[in-house]
Amino acid sequence: MPNRLKDATSPYLLQHADNPVHWWEWGGEPFAEARQRNVPVLLSVGYAACHWCHVMAHESFEDEATAAYLNEHFVSIKVDREERPDVDAVYMQATTSMTGHGGWPMTVVLDHDGNPFFAGTYFPEAPRHGQPSFRQVLEALSDAWVNRADEVARIGATLRDHLNQANALIAGTIDVDASVATLATEFDPRSAGFGGAPKFPPSMVLEFLLRHGEREMLGATLEAMARGGIHDQLAGGFARYSVDNDWVVPHFEKMLYDNALLLRVYAGWGTPLGDRVARGIADFLLAELRTDEGGFASALDADSEGEEGTFYVWTPAQLAEVLGPEDGAWAAELLSVTDAGTFERGTSTLQLLRDPDDPERWDDVRLRLLEARARRERPARDDKVVASWNGLAISGLCRAGYVEAAERAADLLWRVHVVDGRLRRVSRDGVVGTPAGVLEDHGCVAAAFVDLFQATGDVDWLTRAGAILDVALAHFGADDGGFFDTADDAEALVARPRDPSDNAYPSGLSSMVHALAAYAAITGEGRYREAAGRALATVAQIAEKAPRFAGWSLAAAQSMLDGPVEVAIVGEPGEERDALEAVARRDPNAVVVVADEPTDEVPLLVGREPVDGRAAAYVCRGFVCERPVTTADELSAALR
Repeated sequence: MPNRLKDATSPYLLQHADNPVHWWEWGGEPFAEARQRNVPVLLSVGYAACHWCHVMAHESFEDEATAAYLNEHFVSIKVDREERPDVDAVYMQATTSMTGHGGWPMTVVLDHDGNPFFAGTYFPEAPRHGQPSFRQVLEALSDAWVNRADEVARIGATLRDHLNQANALIAGTIDVDASVATLATEFDPRSAGFGGAPKFPPSMVLEFLLRHGEREMLGATLEAMARGGIHDQLAGGFARYSVDNDWVVPHFEKMLYDNALLLRVYAGWGTPLGDRVARGIADFLLAELRTDEGGFASALDADSEGEEGTFYVWTPAQLAEVLGPEDGAWAAELLSVTDAGTFERGTSTLQLLRDPDDPERWDDVRLRLLEARARRERPARDDKVVASWNGLAISGLCRAGYVEAAERAADLLWRVHVVDGRLRRVSRDGVVGTPAGVLEDHGCVAAAFVDLFQATGDVDWLTRAGAILDVALAHFGADDGGFFDTADDAEALVARPRDPSDNAYPSGLSSMVHALAAYAAITGEGRYREAAGRALATVAQIAEKAPRFAGWSLAAAQSMLDGPVEVAIVGEPGEERDALEAVARRDPNAVVVVADEPTDEVPLLVGREPVDGRAAAYVCRGFVCERPVTTADELSAALR
């Protein structure tokens, strides 16, 4: 029986296409095969940039003896969690229920109906630190399947019932001030950020703090991350997280969603450092992640040359070799590269703990180091295009002013990912994949199209956003006002996933709230705002008790509390209109529409006339507008 991954579109699955394991892709066929052979199903879930996924693949899935045992006693399914977040969500819930923790690679063993009866994450090739080897686990599970079938059935039924317990959410009112107070108790006053190591960039919480006007925690965290080793000081972009408390040593994989969200918040920070970091992130996206079709690839791997981080770290000797002794010593001091090292084997990550005293010298040094680094073996790229993450990138690029790149990516999503009026989750090389779009795809893409309409004035993007939102409202809604993460006509799993909390990137629910609220602010259609309000009410308890996992919902709540502010700017292009637009776009809670003249195509622009031939700005809330203003100072006062 051959390995069936050779025709997969997922780069992660293709990494396993030459394994001796007889992998199947997720679907009905492998379960039918398992039923016919009367063996259990082994489900392995990971993603292309996952370091420990690579380790387990090398130790176990490339091992002929282990593969032979798997092929005889199991039917094995490999899933890319980024391609099938619905499958990942259901079985990650089972894994955390059974073990108390989760992670990838995720290893779950299922019966013929998809019920899980065993779950774990990484298993070593040999017993280690009290943990059994992967082969020992497989042998015990095969024995249980054959000799303790009643116990297996009982565990599977219990877990299925647990996964399908009533998951209605209790509506409440979000208190944004109370959430800020809770965040303050979790803030790290020494190194910034929230909680302890490992430290993840709290992008969505920072967007909330930006909109709330809480500058202290916001600024301290943005500066600490920008100056730390988690930030690529040479090429821009941020790694996934810091393994330490001080942002020094990252887990080196670079994810599109992290950088898209950070681009947005750094561009909105409004400081010279923020503007510089935002330009670096945008340049990284365009140089490293943009695909030939104009979309953005999912991630860069953490590993190169068989080890993590080797592409990014330096020794003093390497700096001197590239730059010469004088510039090498200067760069080592500036970038905290020491003989002892901050990483492994005497190497250091690059930190920029202060602004260089000679910016021109720094620019020259940075470019020479980049040229030298380019000759190293590069980390692999997962080049599938994920709809929701590209939506986040489009929104970030719009805020940062990279509108042409945003429009090209949006065009790819509309042309390729929308099939028969329904959104698909992934594409690769311009060819759309089969997985259906989940809720987060609909929310992030619709929000991106609304942002692109605001940036370009092209009404087609607003129309397309409305079409995606209508599909989402028709197929994802829950009776309590919230949403499910999969459509009502999607493939049925052992449970219908539903998680309103923000994790590595915005939840489907919070993404939808952003899109619905912004679309309603421009069109004036109350049903979209009402849907946003109902959905937002269902996450009130999370926002109160665990605001770090509700940052995107809180950001939407803050804007909705403020209206959101609707700004219509009308007048001939020129310096006066540009000045008004610049002020309006600095307000993170504002929805901004700019046009040459009033138009009936956009409700917010109906009847909005220039004043005495001058460009004018109308500041509105709920389509109730103050008198128009014609100067930047007047607009600043009106927005305050």
